Amino acid sequence: MVEGVSGRAKRYVSVTARMDEDGRVRPLSVQWYDGKAYPIDEVRDVRRASSRKVGGDGICYTVRIGNNVTYLFYENPRWFVEEAVKDGMSA
Repeated sequence: MVEGVSGRAKRYVSVTARMDEDGRVRPLSVQWYDGKAYPIDEVRDVRRASSRKVGGDGICYTVRIGNNVTYLFYENPRWFVEEAVKDGMSA
């Protein structure tokens, strides 16, 4: 486990996305619950998958935001991430 991180929690987020004419969805940015928006620099992979860390099933986007690579899940009709929960804090 990562030092200072006690686990993960499912965090629903707002996502700005574009749907192409062929029906493919490309997430463009993630808005955190505090209102801060993070542009998605690259979508590295898209596949159907389950989150083993927090539960849930849907389309998993492996995305790069700045120097960080993370997973963004579309669980119809909502988007979520696997939020790191710091030691001594609850989700």
